[in-house]
Formats: sequence, C-alpha cells, structure tokens
Amino acid sequence: MFYPLVDELFKLSILEDIGSGDITSQLIVPEDCISKAQIICKEDCFLAGLPFVKRFFYILSQNFGLQPNAIEFKAYCKDGDFIEKGKIIAELTGNARLLLAGERIALNILQRLSGIATLTAEFVRRTKDFNVKILDTRKTTPGLRFMEKYAVRVGGGHNHRFALYDAILIKDNHIKIAGSVKEALSRVKKNFFHQKVEAEVKNLEELKDAISSGADIVMLDNMDIDMMKEAVRIAKGVVLLEASGGVTLDNISEIASTGVDFISIGALTHSARAVDISMKIKEIL
Repeated sequence: MFYPLVDELFKLSILEDIGSGDITSQLIVPEDCISKAQIICKEDCFLAGLPFVKRFFYILSQNFGLQPNAIEFKAYCKDGDFIEKGKIIAELTGNARLLLAGERIALNILQRLSGIATLTAEFVRRTKDFNVKILDTRKTTPGLRFMEKYAVRVGGGHNHRFALYDAILIKDNHIKIAGSVKEALSRVKKNFFHQKVEAEVKNLEELKDAISSGADIVMLDNMDIDMMKEAVRIAKGVVLLEASGGVTLDNISEIASTGVDFISIGALTHSARAVDISMKIKEIL
C-alpha cells in the first residue's frame, strides 16, 4: 500500500470530522468503555477499501494517544468479494469512543470505494465477450485518486495514467495550442523518446495524421459507432485505439463490439453511487 499519502489523507480527515473531539460521545460514553462493533453490508456489492479502513483505525488510535493496535480488526471478507445484503464485513473491538469517532470516516471510505468497484464490475461484465480493457480516468475526487483507482482495479478494470507526470497524452487543448495533431506529435517526438505517446482525435483525418506522425495509442474522442468502426478498420494492427466520451452501461457493449482496444470511462470514479454500509455497536464488554 502507498501509505505515506494515504496516512496524510487520514490525518486530514480526522482533523476535518473529529477536530478537538467527539463531544457527544464524551458526554455519553465512559472513557474506559470497551465495545464490539460490526460493519454490515446493506445491499449487494463488490467490496473495496477494507485494508484502508483497517489502516485508518491504526492512524486514529495514534491520534488519540493510544497504541496503534487499540482497535482489534477482524475481517470476514476481502476486497473483490461479492457481498450480499446483510453480510457482516468486519468486526471491530476496542475503545467505544474511538469506534464512534471513526465510524463516519471509515464508512465513507468503504462506501465510496465499494461503489466504484461495483460500478466497474458491471462495465466489465457487459464487455466480457470482447477483447477490450475498461480504463478509468483522472476524473477522481481530489486527494482520493490512489484509493479510487485501486477500487477500479478491484472491480476488474484497469488504470489509465495516474497523473500528468507519468504518461504523455496529447489532448484537444494541446492540439489547439500546437495548431494540429501533426505538430503536437512532432514537438513531443523531438524532445522525448522514452515513452509511448497517446493522442486524442475527433475525426478520421486526425486519426490518419496521428498514425502518420508516430502516435502509439489514439484516443477516439466522442466518435459515433460508425466512425469508430471505420477508425478500427484504418488503425487495427497499426496503433492501439481507445474509445472515450459518453460511455454508459447502455452503450458499452456496442462500443466494445467495434474492436477498440480500450474504453475509458470517467463515470467509474466521478459518478459511482456509494454503497449502503453501516456500523453497529453489538456488545459492551
């Protein structure tokens, strides 16, 4: 796990949600109260985020001045499992104030990531008969990209570039500034030789320009099905093709049937519905 970044996010989350303390629990719950809580799934889903929740309670314990293992965490499932409604996902035992203080943040993580994994899994299921990979995008919640892209992988999808620094992707605004697809690719090729280059195109002429100018991957931006099929005919075996824009569960199978190599879907991370998961105190020890 990439814990340095995640740990800092957890610390900010604690500052945001708990701040100087959970005043309600401080007034009601004895300081030395030990309880057992269960995390319960309230709808069918694919689970994602359990290791992050465990790590969160580790960081929260430190924040409260307790031993990092102050909360005993027992998982009954693992990420990637299909979870049916009513199933107990995990059991947590420890200081009741700590459990209640961390409840909302922990559930937010689990609900959000499980929602992404569940949506991704459905896109993957609908394209299982085609030789195509489902990709995410950079349309992620600021600060949560590492976790959200992890959830896409749990759901059976694949990660596109993680950030601006790890891949060359020439998009419409780059092309606008450069003047053309050819010129944008020329500028890249003159100055960078160590990485594959992807270029976005909006029509077949730009596709041909991208191919002749040395693109390795071409993104077909918001093309209709007929144009996509023609793009595949022109480029198959020459460059890899990625379909992007306007992809939904209703049209994903038709897009996959065109023969493109990748389909990128921003909705995997920006529009996934959070799964309904709750935490309940079950026993006072």
